[in-house]
Amino acid sequence: MLYGTRSNGKQHGSVLTKHAVVVNMLNRLGYVAEFDLRNIKIIEPAAGDGVFAIEIIKRLHQSSVNHRFSFEESLSNLAFFEVNESFVDRLTNRVKLLLCKYGVVLPNRLIRKENFLLAKVSKCDLIIGNPPYVRHEKIPEFYLKTYRNIFATFTHRSDLYIAFFEKSLTLLSEKGRLSFICSNRWLKNQYGKGLRNLIRLSYSVVEIIDMEGTSPFEEDVMAYPAIVTISNSNHEQPAYYYKIQQIEQLSEIDKSIGYEKTLNINNSMNWFANDSFAKGYYKLLSAIEDQDFKIGIGVATGADKIFIRKDFDSIVEKELLLPIVSSKDLKNNDLNWMGYYILNPFDKSGNLINLNEYPKTKKYFESNKEILLNRHIAKRNPDAWYKTIDRIKPGLANMYKILLPDISGNYHLFIDKGNYYPHHNLYYITGKNSKKLVLLAAILMSDFVKNQLLDFGNKMNGGYPRWQSQNLKKLRIPVIDNIPNNIALSITEAYNRKDYGTVNNLISAKNISKYKIKAGQIKMFEPNQDKYKQ
Repeated sequence: MLYGTRSNGKQHGSVLTKHAVVVNMLNRLGYVAEFDLRNIKIIEPAAGDGVFAIEIIKRLHQSSVNHRFSFEESLSNLAFFEVNESFVDRLTNRVKLLLCKYGVVLPNRLIRKENFLLAKVSKCDLIIGNPPYVRHEKIPEFYLKTYRNIFATFTHRSDLYIAFFEKSLTLLSEKGRLSFICSNRWLKNQYGKGLRNLIRLSYSVVEIIDMEGTSPFEEDVMAYPAIVTISNSNHEQPAYYYKIQQIEQLSEIDKSIGYEKTLNINNSMNWFANDSFAKGYYKLLSAIEDQDFKIGIGVATGADKIFIRKDFDSIVEKELLLPIVSSKDLKNNDLNWMGYYILNPFDKSGNLINLNEYPKTKKYFESNKEILLNRHIAKRNPDAWYKTIDRIKPGLANMYKILLPDISGNYHLFIDKGNYYPHHNLYYITGKNSKKLVLLAAILMSDFVKNQLLDFGNKMNGGYPRWQSQNLKKLRIPVIDNIPNNIALSITEAYNRKDYGTVNNLISAKNISKYKIKAGQIKMFEPNQDKYKQ
């Protein structure tokens, strides 16, 4: 098991594709029996139990019948990679049975029990499949280092499929095409930036079929799927974008069912950012951090069960405790703190405390030393084995701040009035003026902002946008100092009574255009286009 097991006992990277999706993907690539397929070289990088492989072989055989060429010889143009032993066995048995019907013996190199990312592979015309989804933290350290050395786009906290994209693209022959069904997050997230740039410079997106809300896999997983087709020909125009609600619509796309728009994304790194809403309003809009606000993310400890508890009272020194708030405290449009504290191992200067000065804490940490030492941060710096991943700055707990859960169904955005320290699953925004923070919170609740987030950020099930630092920094909002006092008061009152309709009305393109600059007001902030380029 290369990447370990999931909570359901199945292996990471082993989510299989439904046959109907496979059929449509091959059709859209043009790998159909009506054509002469004898010389088409095709690769599947992660074959699983053979849903793509079986369909490909059947089509090749029918093409050989239609066009009278040697099916057995043409099998040399196919290669199916798989590293999971149980899948290899099932794949091999299924392919053998199928070939037996055609009177052909399984060729030696048809099924390759190899790690595709490390294998030596020849150029090909088509690459198709469902690359494995394995989150960054689930990839063993050895493979992380190896893949980082090999693949330039495998950076930040990339999912494994990013490496599959890069290697596959480099294997395409001239005008060859790749079609993958996988998570759509790389199209918008920070970790997909390198891959998007590679495609922008050297390849061309043919189409994106957004399948959020459908079930294209054999098990129910939250994968936010999309089918992306890319060509090894620079800057084909246009790239087509489709949004479908049901798998059955895949076969209807060319009849315009589910068709949404074309995207001019092959010359842009920021594929889904749409600034059309802001045209004519740029002088009235600004980035959040250009208005004296600061965007941050809460503390990561690497061992929450040790650093965060309710029952610290008699175990450690009280002066080291800070009340901590997490996304679990923000439910049903309200903040209900559950009483957890974080044990802060840093002093006021930001240095690690001397454990000898805190005998209770020393005893507590040493009783958990084995677990703490096993963290990556402790392995890098064994002398600081009891530190949290992020440095804790106690002053943050006392500051007014907007709390933003990464994923949330809340409509209301909460303001902590200086009571809590934020956990890693919360983003936060601080500012010098608490009244302006309330205005900002109201603005961020508006559809004006939500539509921006949905345009260039990931949408979760239920249609909720994700509050992530990279997306917050791209937002363009009204310059708060230019909002007339009476309007600002109305927005604040609407926020306090959770009147989202009034907030939406006041924070709309129509009304923003009325927020004129008065003589002597602060100078306008011009958007820094380069600062937030994807």
